[in-house]
Amino acid sequence: MMFQENGNGELGLSGIPLGAKNKYKRMDSDFHEDNDDVLHQQQLEDRRNSTKKYVLACAIFASLNNVLLGYDVGVMSGAVIFIKEDLKISEFQVEFLIGILSIVSLLGSLGGGRTSDIIGRKWTMALAAIVFQAGGLTMTLAPSYAVLMIGRFLAGIGIGFGVMISPIYIAEISPNLNRGSLTTFPEIFINVGIMLGYVSNYAFSGLSAHISWRVMLAVGILPSVFIGFALFIIPESPRWLVMQNRVDEARSVLLKTNEDEKEVEERLAEIQQAAGFANSDKYEDKPVWRELLFPSPALRRMLITGLGIQCFQQISGIDATVYYSPEIFQAAGIEDNSKLLGATVAVVGLGPVCWVLTSEIFPLRVRAQASALGAVANRVCSGLVAMSFLSVSRAITYAGTFFLFSAISALAIAFVVTLVPETKGKSLEQIEMMFQMEHESQGKEMELGDVEQLVQNKTGSTN
Repeated sequence: MMFQENGNGELGLSGIPLGAKNKYKRMDSDFHEDNDDVLHQQQLEDRRNSTKKYVLACAIFASLNNVLLGYDVGVMSGAVIFIKEDLKISEFQVEFLIGILSIVSLLGSLGGGRTSDIIGRKWTMALAAIVFQAGGLTMTLAPSYAVLMIGRFLAGIGIGFGVMISPIYIAEISPNLNRGSLTTFPEIFINVGIMLGYVSNYAFSGLSAHISWRVMLAVGILPSVFIGFALFIIPESPRWLVMQNRVDEARSVLLKTNEDEKEVEERLAEIQQAAGFANSDKYEDKPVWRELLFPSPALRRMLITGLGIQCFQQISGIDATVYYSPEIFQAAGIEDNSKLLGATVAVVGLGPVCWVLTSEIFPLRVRAQASALGAVANRVCSGLVAMSFLSVSRAITYAGTFFLFSAISALAIAFVVTLVPETKGKSLEQIEMMFQMEHESQGKEMELGDVEQLVQNKTGSTN
């Protein structure tokens, strides 16, 4: 019988060192640990991808209303050519028809803020779609200018609801790092709708004047089917749920929209703190409208920033260019209707930043209604520009009008540099704290780390 000494001086009967089996066991254990690490990393990656896809789907579905709004803006620029011919209306009636939608939409925006606080962000989007579709159907079947204006009135109310609620909803469900890009979706989808409206104008321009504009408007009703489907997919805003003391539902939504469970609890604690502060005795007997009319210094700064950038977006001429692109190209020498509407397909602008900012900067308690004021400012300026563009252009020429727009754009740049803060990478609660501390620190910029520490300290003190 052969004996062999192992590394410890011990002999194994089979010639195998006694420590060898333990060595194999250790290797097998390390192999399983490596497999567990790989499996864990794969699970994290799968969850990360699933979360990104879910949040992206929510942002897309929430932005579908804006396709309808954009389609109406785009299609009216061409449809009005045939409406004018069919209903025999004057140039003043054309300006009033186009501009009144923006003016009326302020009623929807003012009501939308309060409505979203009562029934939730999700169902406010549903209400916007229903009202807008009622207006679209009325315009399609309108036998006269008066009925057409009724449809325009309803569509304006729906637009007012839609333009203020979609950015708020997306901002409230999005992770911090992706919020800026996702909140641009509503404005991007408006531009997609404008493009589709222009394409519709060109596609149906060969029909008779009596039929063409009705078909153009009727096509805008079709996306409502997708909006109805979207309501069964997207969740309610977790911040609105916390305001309603539905914390477990809010946690469930946050778990679907955030990659890290630890981050979910941190975000939930911040939201609960903000909601608790908003519902504290200090504000118990003070209505939101009074707080907006007589704001604190920090809220005043937020309102100046939010409303100012909304006004600048419109008085720089973005909507006027879209609404009256056929007239602009006609002044440039294009006379055939088909060529005129074909040329307008290239006229699409991007102006999403103002909606991103106004959905981020306001405190949770007043966010919906303050954002509604921003939407009102946007729509009023849009309506005033739309209702005066042709008259001003006749007085100072198209070139003079666009020179005026460029001067206003220069002022807008100065406004942004001076008053608009950087919000990238910050949670909504951190942005609110930044404005509050900025006033207290006499204009000194607070770094993200300081804000996070302050929020953590306040969260810890409430626990």
